[in-house]
Amino acid sequence: MRPPGFSNFFLLASSLLFAGLSAVPQSFSPSLRSWPGAACRLSRAESERRCRAPGQPPGAALCHGRGRCDCGVCICHVTEPGMFFGPLCECHEWVCETYDGSTCAGTCHCGRCKCDNSDGSGLVYGKFCECDDRECIDDETEEICGGHGKCYCGNCYCKPGWHGDKCEFQCDITPWESKRRCTSPDGKICSNRGTCVCGECSCHDVDPTGDWGDIHGDTCECDERDCRAAYDRYSDDFCSGHGQCNCGRCDCKAGWHGKKCEHPQSCMLSAEESIRRCQGSSDLPCSGRGKCECGQCTCYPPGDHRVYGKTCECDDRRCEDLDGVVCGGHGTCSCGRCVCERGWFGKLCQHPRKCNMTEEQSKNLCESADGILCSGKGSCHCGKCICSTEEWYISGEFCDCDDRDCDKHDGLICTGNGICSCGNCECWDGWNGNACEIWLGSEYP
Repeated sequence: MRPPGFSNFFLLASSLLFAGLSAVPQSFSPSLRSWPGAACRLSRAESERRCRAPGQPPGAALCHGRGRCDCGVCICHVTEPGMFFGPLCECHEWVCETYDGSTCAGTCHCGRCKCDNSDGSGLVYGKFCECDDRECIDDETEEICGGHGKCYCGNCYCKPGWHGDKCEFQCDITPWESKRRCTSPDGKICSNRGTCVCGECSCHDVDPTGDWGDIHGDTCECDERDCRAAYDRYSDDFCSGHGQCNCGRCDCKAGWHGKKCEHPQSCMLSAEESIRRCQGSSDLPCSGRGKCECGQCTCYPPGDHRVYGKTCECDDRRCEDLDGVVCGGHGTCSCGRCVCERGWFGKLCQHPRKCNMTEEQSKNLCESADGILCSGKGSCHCGKCICSTEEWYISGEFCDCDDRDCDKHDGLICTGNGICSCGNCECWDGWNGNACEIWLGSEYP
């Protein structure tokens, strides 16, 4: 024998359970009825009240206009199967979209994420509540990014002069010096492809393996993606398979040309014969200063009248000092060699033949810090050191530098595209890299 009211209680519980489910078939109508087909035990006003959204006045749409009211229970329309959900048909979509393999980091309600900001800080936000700026709070100062930067989606972007995950470290160089070190040859900070941190560029590496980035270089000046006909981050098909990518520029193999080596070269010469004609008396095609195509050299940089010759054998840049003065202003340059005026001599015509100082005065000016005359590797003339010609690699104001310390490429110091200055390559305009091996000029053959 069931206790009185048990049947009514069971019907009420069943009705409330089905009210929270998804849209159901029109033929099924759970409600507050004693049995199927019986009259509703609620008044019409009460039934409609239960089918209206909270706070809505009498006469407002029932079930959000997306269903019908059956004895206080919304039966949602299913003209779009599975599209309207909720006890009052209030949700167009019930399940939230997924983000990074999981359904929102907050609470999913009607297909939208509600972020947990119970403290009113508003630090958790985003379509999936994926951004949590609480990660930017410095543990010691309890400030966002230590008070030295701005936070975006849980990551600190520091002001100049500061770095670290929470901008907690100050650089040991000035912001101006940091900016100068990070400035690329085209005048942009890290080539607009990286972040400058205390004078060093952290490039935006898009290589999924992490072994060798598509973007690299001291100032992120090299972008290997430019060598691909169609960029595919998982492909290594550089230069159409017919060349080598050098800092985002394709050096094509013999028989191919084009920005990405995509065009076959119509040349009657064999690759060997083409290179032989480009070498001439040099060990390298085009003297290492140009590009060989079908037996003819195109000298680098394009349009620079200082580099010329059938095999680019003449490089008048060699007549210039670090300040760009040709032959010290006391001679003329002929195919990369200075022809000095009367009364001057030296590789760059930098030494006068007449001297107006005593030998003692001259020697005092030629002594290095250790008191040795021209570091023991040269002779003194009129207060200046003339380094030994037998040791071609000795240079410097006191013959204290060894040009062999400069980086080489293709067997050439500074690749022939710069001046070795006491162990470091000073590259000519348009060239970059430790060995001046990278052409970054606006034109490229």
